[in-house]
Amino acid sequence: MKNGLDYGQQVAALNQWFETDLGNMVLEQESLVLQQLVSRLFGYYMLELGLLCHPLDYMQTSPIRSFVRAGPCHDEQSELVALPEQLPLATDYIDAVVLPHTLDFVVDPRQVLREVDRILIPEGRVIITGFNPYSLWGLWRAMPGSGRCLPWKGHFIPYARMQDWLSLLGFEVEQTQPLLFRPPWKKAFLKQRFPRLDRIGQRFWPWSAGVYVIVAVKRVSTLTPVRPRWRLERKLRKAVVQPLANCTQGRLEK
Repeated sequence: MKNGLDYGQQVAALNQWFETDLGNMVLEQESLVLQQLVSRLFGYYMLELGLLCHPLDYMQTSPIRSFVRAGPCHDEQSELVALPEQLPLATDYIDAVVLPHTLDFVVDPRQVLREVDRILIPEGRVIITGFNPYSLWGLWRAMPGSGRCLPWKGHFIPYARMQDWLSLLGFEVEQTQPLLFRPPWKKAFLKQRFPRLDRIGQRFWPWSAGVYVIVAVKRVSTLTPVRPRWRLERKLRKAVVQPLANCTQGRLEK
């Protein structure tokens, strides 16, 4: 997040938007999806890493034993105050990480993914929610004045680029769920015809969703050690020298 304001002011402005009616509706829709996703996760520790200062309502369905919220917010809801790019956590320690629009608004989203990769155990999961630039929500950024305000001046990372970043770190995308085909204004969430548009969009135009939810797993490949080639060549030389001499001697005697 840039454009004039310091980091603390940016976080405050972002939280103010998510506290509006439209922002709350976005989080409500995402929480319903997160409830389903975390119910399938297992382990000891789950981390929610983000810039939102009020907790999302989705953890009641998770069988994971311990849940920790981390971010820059200094409030009673955050157990760990830290920058998402610099986490004071041990390597290979966390079973699952949730990033609620974190990569949309941090200064360096790729560094955050590297930190997530570091703290996740092998086969650990990361759940990412993000705004899709190729949607009605992305087009709203082109409206006069919108590009200077949150959340519209966020990164809005395309799904294909996000998948590339995850792949480079060794993650495999397990599931993607599109959300919010309605245009980004309050009345669109209240009128009956717009929820119908969500159902049609998920079936026919998933690429045009305003929000995507990605579940990816950290794969760790096992390498088979290769014996040095010079050892093999030395054994072959020893094996062929004596038989060749014997064959030659036998022919001369005949």
